[in-house]
Amino acid sequence: MNTQFRFLVLLFFVSIAQVSAQYTEVINANRPGGSQGAFAVGRDVIQLETGIGFGKEEHRLLKTETNALSIDYSIRYGLLKEQLELSLMGEFQSNSVTQTQFEPAKKYKSANFKSNTIGGKYLIYDPYVKIEAKGPNLYSWRANNKFQWEDLIPAISIYAGANIDFGEDNPFVPEDQISISPKFVISTQNNWLGGWVFVTNIIVDRVTTEYPSYGYIITLTHALNQNFSIFVENHGFKSDFYADQLFRGGAAALITKDLQVDLSLTYGFKDTPSIFYGRVGLAYRFDLHAKDDYIEDMLPGSKKDEVKDKKKLRDQKLETDDENIIE
Repeated sequence: MNTQFRFLVLLFFVSIAQVSAQYTEVINANRPGGSQGAFAVGRDVIQLETGIGFGKEEHRLLKTETNALSIDYSIRYGLLKEQLELSLMGEFQSNSVTQTQFEPAKKYKSANFKSNTIGGKYLIYDPYVKIEAKGPNLYSWRANNKFQWEDLIPAISIYAGANIDFGEDNPFVPEDQISISPKFVISTQNNWLGGWVFVTNIIVDRVTTEYPSYGYIITLTHALNQNFSIFVENHGFKSDFYADQLFRGGAAALITKDLQVDLSLTYGFKDTPSIFYGRVGLAYRFDLHAKDDYIEDMLPGSKKDEVKDKKKLRDQKLETDDENIIE
């Protein structure tokens, strides 16, 4: 039985060891949280992500109550290499505002784009390539499933994009804001045993304007099984125009390998304004991925030979175990 188990482990590893950590057999969405994962969608994959949110804001100082409807969207495309992704991300919001300081209360509506960003993300470091090339311990299940210090080393990517602001009377951006400004994000991602994924984003936004913004997002996701996951998230940002601290939580369900639906809640910790939103959304990918990048293609020359030698040894071990099972 022990020999059969090792044979199955070998068979499974040989089937997946060559594929890079970018493209996955199931959709890899940034939703339902607000952070960007470190990994791209995969070469020639087109992915659409969108959601609709309903919320309420109350501003204690301005004495306003706002009912809001928001639509967020993202188009992601894996271009040329597994590590590279181009994207368009944005959000449109419509507000119905009541000014309670007047008698009778005054009401007005406003609507515009809160954000529109075109940019690209590139994975600059992937620790899982070396881990997969190294391979599992074929004689110890515990060695493959216990915590190791190298698990703390994350994948790292860099995002660079351009904000494109619309409208002169846009309530969501500062007055006299220039129409195009840069945005930079450093993303890290740890994939831990037990279905845990930890993502961090460090964000530098609109640095060429009079109101630069700096922020972070920390997201912890846990897969309950192959089809359901839950997440919690903390999002903080600060500028002279607006600052806030947001907490998010929710769940996502995998309907097919290319379709995911989600539900999330957002709560703000301040009262200028207080924020509470509910959001439902989905993500769908058009999987045009035809060619895999192999681990040995992503390693230096000497490492490629080492991986090939290890594969030969695994193949020999596989044949030996197969003969033992037949006997």
